[in-house]
Amino acid sequence: MTHHLDTTDPLAGFTSRFIQSDQVRAYLDGNSLGRPLTATLDRLAGFVSHDWGSRLIRSWDEQWMQLPLTLGDRIGHVTLGAAAGQCVVADSTTVLLYKLIRAAVDARPGRTEIVIDRDNFPTDRFILEGIAAERGLTLRWIDTDPDSGVSPQLVTEAVGPDTALVVLSQVAYRSGFIADVEQITAITHESGALILWDLCHSAGVVPTKLDEWDVDIAVGCSYKYLNGGPGAPAFAYVASRLQPELHQPIQGWMGAADVFAMADGFEPADGMRRFLSGTPPVLGMVPLHDMLDVIEEAGMPGIRAKSLALTAFVIEWSDEHLAGFGVTVGSPRAEDQRGSHVTLRHPAFREVTQLLWQRDVIPDFRFPDGLRIGLSPLSTTFAEVQLGLELVRDILTELAE
Repeated sequence: MTHHLDTTDPLAGFTSRFIQSDQVRAYLDGNSLGRPLTATLDRLAGFVSHDWGSRLIRSWDEQWMQLPLTLGDRIGHVTLGAAAGQCVVADSTTVLLYKLIRAAVDARPGRTEIVIDRDNFPTDRFILEGIAAERGLTLRWIDTDPDSGVSPQLVTEAVGPDTALVVLSQVAYRSGFIADVEQITAITHESGALILWDLCHSAGVVPTKLDEWDVDIAVGCSYKYLNGGPGAPAFAYVASRLQPELHQPIQGWMGAADVFAMADGFEPADGMRRFLSGTPPVLGMVPLHDMLDVIEEAGMPGIRAKSLALTAFVIEWSDEHLAGFGVTVGSPRAEDQRGSHVTLRHPAFREVTQLLWQRDVIPDFRFPDGLRIGLSPLSTTFAEVQLGLELVRDILTELAE
């Protein structure tokens, strides 16, 4: 099956680079777990046979000790608009959020509040609840429309002289709304606070300019649009100007100034190495090299253009074929406000999602009524999107009979 939009898509050739399966008719969840690249099969085999199998512990000296920093720089350059020396790959998103939120609030002593929106991802909210309890801080909640997201006006109303840190997502996990990072960062700085952006649903698919926008801190995962695989490590960005001020709370040996000194006390390393804790997840970093190659080849502007075309296709198709069943669009219609997934809403979508999975069409469900169509531009065709949407229509028809 070929859709006419696939024949004119300048990035259509990239889809063949990803592993295909006869157990998947349409994969619409690339915003949760990206497809693997075929090139990664050879890279993983080479890693096991050579880097690990032949070089063994020598690989630590040859490449692995620096890998969290060199790979972090590559992520920063290719996807984040970040100059070298400001990114590192380590831990999970949850752990990096904890370390950097703790470091940030401690860098603003005397300030008693952390600002976050109620519709942010649960991990971000849960971590903040724990840190607020640990440090005797107050959470100031921003109430947002779940179909959109956090606006500059809402942030202006929430921050003040007591704000230590603002924690927000560039792309809302539920609606796909893109926040105005540059303006909100400036508003936060005017209040004297720091800001941390969660990039989990934007890295690799939404052009981002962390340096130009004067962002303080950012954290993101690598298993969504960066296609690092299940459990792939997260990355962190800390602006160069801020690095000496931040002292992360999990003081492991890999973050020490001299890793092999086996010193009696902890002395943090200069630069981004200070944000490491334990042994880096080297094996989990291996697939990232291939996807970063592909992203760099395709170019972020082209990826963004296809993302917008795919999401617009979902919205238009839903308006024409699903609205009659009571389906509504729970994502922004304006292109400059929309990330790379579209949430459709209907009371039956929990059941519909289960039935779709049984028929090898894979979107995901977000409470209470959202069918989330995740569109990873380099691995997704318009034909599979239409096939999936047609099956949504067919199942809604069956349920109505």
